Order: sequence, then structure tokens, then C-alpha cells
Amino acid sequence: MSKIVKQSNCPELKLVNQGKVRDIYDVGEYLLIVTSDRISAFDVIMEEGIPNKGYVLTEISKFWFSQMEDIIPNHIVSTEVDDFPAVTHQYREQLEGRSMLVKKAQPLAVECIVRGYLSGSGWKEYQQHGSICGIALPAGLRQSDKLPQVIFTPSTKAELGDHDENIPFDKVVDLCGAEVAEKIRAISIAIYERARDIADAKGIIIADTKFEFGICDGELMWIDEALTPDSSRFWPKDQYCPGGPQPSFDKQFLRDYLETLDWGKTAPAPPLPDDIVAKTAQKYMEALTRLTGAAPLKMAAHKCCGGGCAH
Repeated sequence: MSKIVKQSNCPELKLVNQGKVRDIYDVGEYLLIVTSDRISAFDVIMEEGIPNKGYVLTEISKFWFSQMEDIIPNHIVSTEVDDFPAVTHQYREQLEGRSMLVKKAQPLAVECIVRGYLSGSGWKEYQQHGSICGIALPAGLRQSDKLPQVIFTPSTKAELGDHDENIPFDKVVDLCGAEVAEKIRAISIAIYERARDIADAKGIIIADTKFEFGICDGELMWIDEALTPDSSRFWPKDQYCPGGPQPSFDKQFLRDYLETLDWGKTAPAPPLPDDIVAKTAQKYMEALTRLTGAAPLKMAAHKCCGGGCAH
């Protein structure tokens, strides 16, 4: 994989949704999720694609989904193009290594965020209120400190271009019902705690992560992605030093760069220098190789020219 796919181009397929990163097609009984190389920060999509990002996210999701099958079923049917409907095979070059055939589910209206460390929007909320999503925390915690216990801090699921907002648990009950709310909280924490222990043994701290769930045939199902550098904060364990921001294997590196710019965090995004693109790609790839043992791919050296380019 060396080309950058900023946007899939499958005109004979029915595009039903395009998110910040994923293009979703309806292929009959199932959905086809194509993970592009787009990257967003502060809910704004950057103009540049990140080499091999879609491949990394797909491989990491496959790894984690398989690790948690005894906790909750997931939506994956296959990640092999040969198993996809025949009409998709003409797009094999775009789909290989970055797509998943998945079951259709009705997504829940909340993002399920689990935190083991104090960072990101949680840190900002703690500084203002001493709590996150209504959960009181001890006074005197520092940025990036390990929390006394793992906490569930859900948020709204914002439309493209809007910002997610942290919400208290009783709002989740209002949105999903008490039984489902309790279940997704327990499952989210169980997945996080297992993943945290697996990653810890491989030298990675998972500071926090975000899950999405849906209902399929009346049953709760884990959907979307699984513990990727897009949906989680990954920190190198051997460099962990609480009291400030941490080095990371995720897009926090990109966020930190953008914070140095005079930019209002609204579209259009500022251009990214080639070295920031390359370093972001390296961090994503290192997360994959550390977690799964996969051999690193050769990084694309070119700068992407736009939608669906292939060099």
C-alpha cells in the first residue's frame, strides 16, 4: 500500500454516508465500510491524507474486534475483497486492506468514551469543574495522571463539522433507555480494561478510547472502529511522565502541531507541512506494529493531490 486514498470512488455502489474518515456503501444485505486516509482534528477534516492510515485503522480494528468477541459481538462479516459482493470487485485496488463488509445495525445516539487517564476534553472539564460528565474526581490531579478508577464519560454524536459534547449518564438513559445505557457502560469499561492490559504488555498506555454500538436483530453490537489511533490516545509507556501532555502514537501529535498555529479550529483547515504528514503516518504505523506485530509498510513519499489519487 503506497497510494493515498482520500476518498473512495465506487460509482456503481450506493454511497449512504461519508464521515470524517469512512465512506459507507449499501451493498444489499450488508454495508461496505471503506476507511480512507483522511484525517480530522478538532472535528475539521484536513486537506492532506495520511499515507497508509486507512490500512492501519482497519488492521488495528480487526485485531481488537477479535480480542473482544467473548465480551460483545461485532459487526464484521469479512475483510477480504473476495468475500464481498461481486459488484465491488472492480474496485479491488481501492478496497484491498482498508475495507470491511459489515452487518447493518441501528447506531445508538451516543459516543461511549472510557477514560483511564486525565487528558483531552476530560482534563479541560476537570480544571473547570473538578469532574467529568458529572463524575466527581479527587482534587489536585495533574494533566495525564492515571485516574483512581476507570470512568465512563459519554458524549453526544455530533453532525459532521460540529463538536461532540460530554453528557452525564442520565442523558444516556434518556437517549437509549436504562437497560441499554447500563449495558453499554459495563461493556465499554470491560473492553477498555482488557485492551489496556494487552497494550500495557506491549509498551503502550491507552489513556482513553471511544466506542460506538448499535442494535442488530434486537441485539447490542459493537460497530464502527475498535481502539484505533483515531478513537484513542496511545502513549509510549516508557516515556510516560504525568503533569503535562504525553508523546503519542495517535493524532494528538497532529493536534499539538495545530495548537501552535493561529487557527480558529473551523474549516478550512490549514495546510499541513510534509514532515507533519510523514511523522503522523509513522506514529500510526508504529501503533499497529507494536500492538499486532505486523511488519511496517513502506511509507508513501509523495504528497497527496486530492480525492482518490493514486500515484
